[in-house]
Amino acid sequence: MMEILNKDLQNKLERLKAYIKELGSLAVGFSGGVDSSFLLFTAHEVLGDKAIAVTGANVAIPERELKEAKAFCEERGIRQIFCTFDPLKLEEFKNNSPDRCYHCKRGIFSEIKKIAEENGIEYVAEGSNMDDMGDYRPGLKAVEELSIKSPLREAGLTKADIRAISKAMGLPTWSKPSYACLASRFVYGEEITEEKLKMIEKAEQFLIERGFPEERVRLHGNIARIEVPAKDIPRLAEPGIREEVYEGFKAMGFMYVTLDMRGYRVGSMNETLKI
Repeated sequence: MMEILNKDLQNKLERLKAYIKELGSLAVGFSGGVDSSFLLFTAHEVLGDKAIAVTGANVAIPERELKEAKAFCEERGIRQIFCTFDPLKLEEFKNNSPDRCYHCKRGIFSEIKKIAEENGIEYVAEGSNMDDMGDYRPGLKAVEELSIKSPLREAGLTKADIRAISKAMGLPTWSKPSYACLASRFVYGEEITEEKLKMIEKAEQFLIERGFPEERVRLHGNIARIEVPAKDIPRLAEPGIREEVYEGFKAMGFMYVTLDMRGYRVGSMNETLKI
């Protein structure tokens, strides 16, 4: 049984359900994150088998995220299809241009649209929320061009709203740290390769396993710049952990290992852009 929501959240949830019901059938681009999990769960609740999950499986997505996404669908009886689009085949993605995300999103959602059509699903949706409107998000341009639906934005839902409703629904993702694909760890202009993506995935998993679930490992040439929330900086800098992380990262192939003194923040690579 779902916990009681305040009037504002209840109204937004009802608006979301009404919007999804009007669509009739929906393929959700599902990453397993906070937003897409909430959207998929709600769509399946409203549309039943007329709502499916389509998950992109490629080298820019960590294995742990794919496993969690698969488990989420299996536990709730939601049909899931994996899309194997390879973004490294795109020059704009591989060369890491500032509009990398636009080209990647366009490629992935073009494939998702084909999958939806093949399965008799009329509409495709993605999980951006109202908070995503304030950052540099070239991927949203691709979403608009392809006529991909954004139900969470249509309902006026913020990230805080989504977490609160997800908690009331009993979804395990309500407290999950925000996540972006591994390509967002590269400084713009640096070539993205499968080898480097795997290095970053291993490095971030290394930190997660040592009690730093909210983290980023940014790549600057052969330098790893670690971001953790400001409150976690003292613990990461303690002699024992600091040395373990340094040695671990060196073994993965990083020449230098640094700790960002400002701490974790979303989209820190965008700070180099004049937007």
